[in-house]
Amino acid sequence: MDYSILAMQPEDWPAVRGIYREGIATGNATFETELPDWEKWDSNHRKDCRLIARKGEQVLGWAALSPVSGRRVYAGVAEVSVYVAAAARGSGVGKSLLQTLIAESELHGLWTLQAGVFRENAASIALHKSCGFREVGVRQRIGKLGEIWRDVLLLERRSATVGV
Repeated sequence: MDYSILAMQPEDWPAVRGIYREGIATGNATFETELPDWEKWDSNHRKDCRLIARKGEQVLGWAALSPVSGRRVYAGVAEVSVYVAAAARGSGVGKSLLQTLIAESELHGLWTLQAGVFRENAASIALHKSCGFREVGVRQRIGKLGEIWRDVLLLERRSATVGV
């Protein structure tokens, strides 16, 4: 599949939101059940390290980082989000996005990336591990999706170049 990894622009939001909708619909991508508007999404994510995979006019996936805390000591730690359009899953788009996101994060001084993944999301767990993330532990019954308690596997990747 021929595509480019590019910086996400505000005008990409409708496509990004549509892919996010597909992820929510799986029931295994996020605790979120409703789509945010642009202003809420924008305020919850770092202004840098926002990427899309684009083939022509079609957005195939996106990746972005959220700060884990407002405390200075955690300035170099961010939470990863990676979503791939249903039609592009299994094509390597997620891996390209995550690898590029890792490189971008290091350019912006981040030393640790973390991801919380539902235990049932084997594809996302495999993706993160293939990009150097390790299992830190399981956050058992950390939240409910609907009426069902869900466990989240906590994964992290420590930079070999930033903060060493």
